[in-house]
Amino acid sequence: MPNKNLLMIPGPIEVSPTVLEAFETPPPSHLAADFIENFGSSIEMMRQVWCAGPDSQPFVIAGSGTIAMEMAVCNLLEPGQRALVVNTGYFSDRMAEMLRRRGVQLTEVGARPGQVPSVDGLKQALEARPVDAIFATHVDTSTGVRIDAETICELARQYDVLSVFDGVCATAAEAFQMSEWGADVYLTASQKAVGVPPGLALMVASPRAMEARAALSEPPPMSLDWREWLPIMNAYEERRGSYFSTPATNLVNALEASLAEILAYEYRGERGISARINAHQVAADAMRAAWTTLGLELFPATDDLAANTLSAIMYPEGVDASMLADIKKRGVIVAGGLYPGRKQDYFRVGHMGHVITLPEELLKTVRAVAEALADHGHDADVEAAVEAAAKHL
Repeated sequence: MPNKNLLMIPGPIEVSPTVLEAFETPPPSHLAADFIENFGSSIEMMRQVWCAGPDSQPFVIAGSGTIAMEMAVCNLLEPGQRALVVNTGYFSDRMAEMLRRRGVQLTEVGARPGQVPSVDGLKQALEARPVDAIFATHVDTSTGVRIDAETICELARQYDVLSVFDGVCATAAEAFQMSEWGADVYLTASQKAVGVPPGLALMVASPRAMEARAALSEPPPMSLDWREWLPIMNAYEERRGSYFSTPATNLVNALEASLAEILAYEYRGERGISARINAHQVAADAMRAAWTTLGLELFPATDDLAANTLSAIMYPEGVDASMLADIKKRGVIVAGGLYPGRKQDYFRVGHMGHVITLPEELLKTVRAVAEALADHGHDADVEAAVEAAAKHL
């Protein structure tokens, strides 16, 4: 790993040597032949990683996951239209606020912290107040809760509405069949499981989503408008340089390297995105086995709601956030809690992207957490926890 300390927060994450090499070059021109090839290749590979069809439209924009969310909101809906937000945490709240500021009439269906709304509850909300789109967070980074995205897609098809997913902490790590399930937008940021340094807003839009943009009477802000960016994406995919706003050239080169790594990845007899997703599942199972051995509980209410990209772990009795500094002393950086009103109750360990290919780093993380817990008075069998994780890896 390039850092002295192993970065095990839920983003930004450690990146592979190949990605780092692609990133750490003198900034290329956005019209350089090599860059044009990398940009076009990235657009094509995104469809494969997103499991999206050839008629879907990828966008690669300089920005953050928040920018990607804002683009989805502004390109799909205009003031006076209606949306339902499936609320599972901090980032669902953010999406809801963006919709309010756009002037969208909002229905929110939430659940107790660590849980997800019931399908019946969502159906009741849709029956009571028809909407134009459903917005959901696939994995909420604040809680480690993962929704059943396929079921949300089924609901959207049943009620003939758009389905939009914040996949910031899920894309390239959690199962998501964009075209097969009929999702309309799946968005993310570069610094999570896609495995690139921060700075790119990434999303794929369905043909129906692009039609929704074309139907708007009130356009989005110019810099967020898909119709401004579409000719640029088309040009690069056709291997022609173009310009609307200067792309983040180093980051696009790193994106091309990372997507190629993901699609070439081999694991337990599989290759490509399915292999990568399965490897995340195994890594998550290993980490959860360790936490169980240590007598720890997760923030998600049940195992099936726990994401494969991170663990949100409740502090045991007598232990608090001061433990995080002791984990760092052991060469591993993890994150504190983020959910409003509950930040001091739990901490978060990311396990996504390149690190899942390095069992020794996952075990180092388990050991660092276990030893810090022991130092803070928790009855922690360090070796048993490491062994429990190792059995899966």
